[in-house]
Amino acid sequence: MKLYYSPGACSLSPHIALHEAGLAHELVRVDLKAKKTEKGDDFTKINPKGQVPVLQLDSGELVTEGPVIVQMIADKAAGKNLAPANGSAERYKLQEWLNFITTELHKNFSPLFQPVIPDDVKNFFRDRIKGKFKYAESQLAGKDYLMGKQFTVADGYLFVMLKWAERTGMDLSEFKNLMALKDRVAARPNVKAALDMEAQAQKAA
Repeated sequence: MKLYYSPGACSLSPHIALHEAGLAHELVRVDLKAKKTEKGDDFTKINPKGQVPVLQLDSGELVTEGPVIVQMIADKAAGKNLAPANGSAERYKLQEWLNFITTELHKNFSPLFQPVIPDDVKNFFRDRIKGKFKYAESQLAGKDYLMGKQFTVADGYLFVMLKWAERTGMDLSEFKNLMALKDRVAARPNVKAALDMEAQAQKAA
């Protein structure tokens, strides 16, 4: 498999999932501004959306959209318990979390990364994001992870959003459950491996 990614982008979520799943994969760095791969290929010919992540399967098929990709990765390594079984009530709960993270957190971050957007508009989105994090905080009470005791691909995705909050100067220190989850996920060896690889790639770029 081949993962098209950009260091620090939302593609970190499937990158973490691949490490956690123990699946062999190749990484292809993408310059999202230039829409070029590290070899200079036109990325829009690979994904006309111009976005990462993209997962290329061994068959050559391309899969886009992070929440779909991480579930596919989890299903390819069912023994790792990165997602509950398809069709189970728990799987629908996982999908609920993935949808919440992608629509209520992920997309609300977009304006914070745009230099042309005024600070007052960014502050509006910061407040909105914080309200969404407050909900996640309440649901983590008494749990190690979003689904309970077991780490899943939803935790990897939420971790990336918590990293983005840190990157954009958002203070979430009042949310003790979220901060504990962030530390718990960051301490996982496979997460450290993904973060280290992306940090090295960023330095080399």
